[in-house]
Amino acid sequence: MKFDDILTQIGSFGPYQKRNYVLLMIGWILTGPFMGLSVFINGIPEHRCQIPGLENDTYEIQGSVHQRLIDEYIPLSKHDNKLYEQCNVYQIDQSQTVFDNASHPINATQSKCSSWVYSKKLFDNTFVTKENLVCDDKYKVSLSKTIFFGGVLLGSFMFGVISDTIGRKKTLLMASILMLASGMSLSFSVNYTMFVILRFCTGFCAVGMFMTVYVIGMEWVGPSRRTFVGLVIALIGPVGSLFYILISYYVRQWNWIIIALTLPIGLFLALWWFVPESPRWLSGKGRKKEAAALLKHAAYINKTEFSEKVMEELAPEKKEAGKVWLLFSDRTLGCRTVVIFYNWMVASMVFYGLSLNTGMLYGDYYINFLLSILMEFPGHALPIFMIDRIGRKKSHIIYMTVGGLSCLSTIFTVNYGGKDLQPLTTALAMIGKLFSTAAFATIYVISAEVFPTAIRNAGMGSSSCWARVGGMISPFIADTADLVGGTTGTAVPLVIFGGACLIAAGLTLLLPETLNQHLPESIEDGKNFGKKSNKKIPEEFTVKNGTASMTKF
Repeated sequence: MKFDDILTQIGSFGPYQKRNYVLLMIGWILTGPFMGLSVFINGIPEHRCQIPGLENDTYEIQGSVHQRLIDEYIPLSKHDNKLYEQCNVYQIDQSQTVFDNASHPINATQSKCSSWVYSKKLFDNTFVTKENLVCDDKYKVSLSKTIFFGGVLLGSFMFGVISDTIGRKKTLLMASILMLASGMSLSFSVNYTMFVILRFCTGFCAVGMFMTVYVIGMEWVGPSRRTFVGLVIALIGPVGSLFYILISYYVRQWNWIIIALTLPIGLFLALWWFVPESPRWLSGKGRKKEAAALLKHAAYINKTEFSEKVMEELAPEKKEAGKVWLLFSDRTLGCRTVVIFYNWMVASMVFYGLSLNTGMLYGDYYINFLLSILMEFPGHALPIFMIDRIGRKKSHIIYMTVGGLSCLSTIFTVNYGGKDLQPLTTALAMIGKLFSTAAFATIYVISAEVFPTAIRNAGMGSSSCWARVGGMISPFIADTADLVGGTTGTAVPLVIFGGACLIAAGLTLLLPETLNQHLPESIEDGKNFGKKSNKKIPEEFTVKNGTASMTKF
């Protein structure tokens, strides 16, 4: 007897599992906003150099005298999407400087400034305005995002090992406490070094909470309901980000936003006591009496029957011992591995590139981020209706192609459409976000079905690492907009995202279709998979798209 048979016996997703699922989803929702925290706390408002010697200078015009001082000291921007030069100020010598009729100096030289004033239209303050992370220090904003994803990368490794060693429930407690501590500490950051260290810690803890919540939830669910449960997890994920937008819109101060998002983690810690340990993990560790007690209680709540004798009949689960280098033991398998790695990296790069850098798009900052989050709902739902009908491979190619063409098309709306087509540019970027979300979910399914069972864990773990790499480089790709400048610069990151998507779509042609095929078990099966026709297999033996909800984390 297998453990899945026991879960089916007590009820695949009965009242007991549903209650636990609701508790776990609270943790899932509360942790979600930390993945996109930089959107508002690292927001860069409109700014210009402070007028030399004017201590009460503000970005907003205070009157005619203030306007004249701005005209005298602040150069106009050379780019049509900005009003003032943001990093330079005129050196004025009242005895020699000549001014035109608009009070702009004609013969003054420019020099870099060391203090700035910021618009209050979008934010009261952000960490960027606190530390003046603009001009020569603007790269530090992108670096902080990369460091955050570095924490996510390390947390993926560490919490997986910790969870397998001390148990899911204790790991969830550890991650939650560390999340609460690092989040609250982050709100009191006094300098950039402290800020990025704590951002690394929040990334480390956030992925620990996500992973553990997911694993506990899925290990309590029977095989017949895992697709549904995975779908709900995927669809409920963006809810936390909607809460984040609401808080950010009304609070608008970076430290209080963090506090407002972190304090509810304390509520989840109170609920943690009601979350049961995974009986599958207990059984795997030989603690079958504890597992039996939990299963017996679940059966009682579900109004089903459970006999402790079945624990004695439980067959030990096979553990995969594949090594990463076996992914490249054959040219065909190695080629497919590289294609899968690249697709994971691109899907993550585009997903986070469009999510965390909505400020580079036209339109209202808050509305753009809201639209970006809303695109995730159809993005998660789309594969549910497609991959079991037209196949995983075709679906993924469609997602990458449409998403890539949408992003690439922005170069025409930006360069030839003018301001009238600015909303269309943002709409095309949102379409790219929708299909990158769908591609992210689908490549997870493809990977799980292409990698042989013997090295599936190694393949999926390595793929996840490349997704983290995609997240780490996405902020710097978004920065290419500033390198080019102007309205043309807005399209540059989108063109890079679009080109990468089209390359990914082309490379996916090298992968085999896995729908209704016998999945490879051994390395040899993996080498031959797709080279000859495989018999159709029952639906319950395929890897379902419901498990794809963990791809972004």
